[in-house]
Amino acid sequence: MLALPIPMIVALVLGFLFIRAVLSGDRPYLFCALLAICALQGVVVSLHQHYGIAALLAVQPITATVIPPLAWVAFQATAIRRFDLARDAVHLAVPVFTAFCMAFAPDTLDVVVPAVFLVYGGAILLRLRQGPDGLPLMRLETGPLPGLVWSAIALALILSAVSDGLIAVALATGRGWLQPWIVSLLSSAALFSIGLLSLSQSVVGAPEERTAPQAPRPDTGDPAAEKDLMARLDTLLRDSALYLDPGLTLARLARRLQVPAKQLSATINRATGDNVSRYVNGFRIAHACERLRAGDSVTAAMLASGFNTKSNFNREFARVTGMSPSAWQTRDTT
Repeated sequence: MLALPIPMIVALVLGFLFIRAVLSGDRPYLFCALLAICALQGVVVSLHQHYGIAALLAVQPITATVIPPLAWVAFQATAIRRFDLARDAVHLAVPVFTAFCMAFAPDTLDVVVPAVFLVYGGAILLRLRQGPDGLPLMRLETGPLPGLVWSAIALALILSAVSDGLIAVALATGRGWLQPWIVSLLSSAALFSIGLLSLSQSVVGAPEERTAPQAPRPDTGDPAAEKDLMARLDTLLRDSALYLDPGLTLARLARRLQVPAKQLSATINRATGDNVSRYVNGFRIAHACERLRAGDSVTAAMLASGFNTKSNFNREFARVTGMSPSAWQTRDTT
């Protein structure tokens, strides 16, 4: 009976998910690339560690160090800013440097490879400390979910670094027999987690508007200027019913108001105590209450109010009203 090692099983699952993502066409190409490289790494690890193909020893660290910079570029391009080839291509230097180390200083790889995973995982976590408003391309209706998913991806990168460190310690202390177990359990778990998490719809940002950028207004910190900005924001949301668009992002709002995204989020926070997502979702929940009062079903009210998923809708509805949509509808009709 054919028995497949865990890394190969992980590779096959991720490969299947990659093919499905490509055929469905609903995933950004950077996420598809991340799935593909995770699947490839599973194959490389399996063929080297479990099937004894020694030639792949020189390939394994290079393909491994493609994953963290690719995850970082996907994070930047879908959550923070549009992909910029000239700016993002610099991350290709990471696997190139790894190849250089493999050729001329292979002993350094025990430090280089874990360091790459730690640095990129830590960079993602550091950026996420800014909260949901630090991800201006994320759809506001998703709330904190993108941050949670990206945190999990960052932790998976760090887990991979830990597994590499444990392998180095095992080899240095004469416990090389532990290496296949560490690879099969920790490394494969990290690859599998990164691949699966990249499929979450919460981390797919909305397309950024392609209109010509306007000259931003200065952030003076003046209370009168902030009051004016909030008035313009409320007018924009109410007159255009922009909050009903499930693809609405902080970047799009800021572009419409001709202010930097950081300025807009800071102004909303100071004026209301809420982040941008919660502020806009307040408009959405008020609209959903109107639809429920008019007799719409919970699902119809959700879709008509700018939400794509019930989990996000139920979470925000409970936050604003203190009860579930069905309980609110029942109370309002009795």
